[in-house]
Amino acid sequence: MTAVMLSTMVLCFALTVSVAVSIGLASVLGIQVADANMLISVKEMFNSINKFPLAAIPFFILAGNIMETGGISRRLVEFAKSLVGGVQGGLPMTCVLTCMIFAAVSGSSVATTFAIGTILIPALIKHGYPTTWAASLQATSAELGVIIPPSIPMILYGVSAEVSVGELFIAGVGPGIFIGLALMLFVWVYCRFKGWGKNDGDGQLSVGKATLKAGWALLMPVIILGGIYGGVFTPTEASAVAVFYALVIGMLVYREIKLADLYTILRKSVLSSAVIMFIIANAGLFAFLITRAGVPDAIGHWLQEVLQSPVYFLLGVNAALFLIGMFIETSAAIIVLAPILAPVAMHFGIDPVHFGLIMVVNLAMGMITPPFGVNLFAACTVARISLDRMIKDLIPFVLVIMACLMVITYVPVLSLGLRDLVYAK
Repeated sequence: MTAVMLSTMVLCFALTVSVAVSIGLASVLGIQVADANMLISVKEMFNSINKFPLAAIPFFILAGNIMETGGISRRLVEFAKSLVGGVQGGLPMTCVLTCMIFAAVSGSSVATTFAIGTILIPALIKHGYPTTWAASLQATSAELGVIIPPSIPMILYGVSAEVSVGELFIAGVGPGIFIGLALMLFVWVYCRFKGWGKNDGDGQLSVGKATLKAGWALLMPVIILGGIYGGVFTPTEASAVAVFYALVIGMLVYREIKLADLYTILRKSVLSSAVIMFIIANAGLFAFLITRAGVPDAIGHWLQEVLQSPVYFLLGVNAALFLIGMFIETSAAIIVLAPILAPVAMHFGIDPVHFGLIMVVNLAMGMITPPFGVNLFAACTVARISLDRMIKDLIPFVLVIMACLMVITYVPVLSLGLRDLVYAK
């Protein structure tokens, strides 16, 4: 059964069949080969999405779309530019900083790419930055959307590996800020080397004026994250609060969302949510079947024999996850792999929360690596260029993220320091 499932999935990937359909078809054929009842597929697909924490996904997607339409994104850009836009290379730094702030609400890298990219990619091009470099920067910066909490992949890991989502969110703060600062340092140095961005301060507002204009927008992540960490509401409830707050600000305060806009916002959110949920359902069925076949245990024993220390285990897992992330969508990869790898990591004495951050950061790179990087496709759509033109400019950004991943992997205090402080007994 396992051989049929894996070979079918690989063949479908080679034929460029969508990830969800590939996993689902492989699972159905596996059931047929095992001569099991086909009702298993319906039951397990339903069980995969019948989990309360997953309700946060459509709400965070909806909140991101409301922020984009309601003018919240634009005001966050103006605020970020007031802080860092005055130096050479300040506009690319603004892109990174805005994505960090937006990530503290949206939970989605694709939503971040569209919401911020539609504003900053044209601005970067107008200031003389190459279109391909601007698109690469935006795609990479938007990756912070799934690293800085709240994060949809963290929710999926928490559900799959039975780890506290709240602890994952707190642990994601350090790595998210670390990656954001590393990207800002890189673009600042790179722009000075290239001689780009000497006029990036044009149109920059004062910090006070920008803060005043973006005050309601800046209050949003404070309410969401403060509510979660303060125990006022759960991460799932926070997603509904984010939608309500963004809707009130967009319609009643900024007044940039009309009743006619709601249909477009809701339709866009429903389509995005349905795609993710369909992937989760199929991946859940696939994970159930390979678990019943004993694959996780076999892989666990093999890894323990071959990689006999935590250092080599983490190195091997990072290499494998990087390759897997290039071909399998992040959500699907987490749901399939987390139940397999998390117990093995715990055997090596690795904290499951720390391992979750390693998985999320690593697989998030799949969003900015060909051939299936969703952030790349989103950035290409905004910049109106083909994917192949971005590759050369994308490589340095990927290397920066990989270097950050190595630090996150082997310096666990970066992830667990804040978690241990908050959850200190």
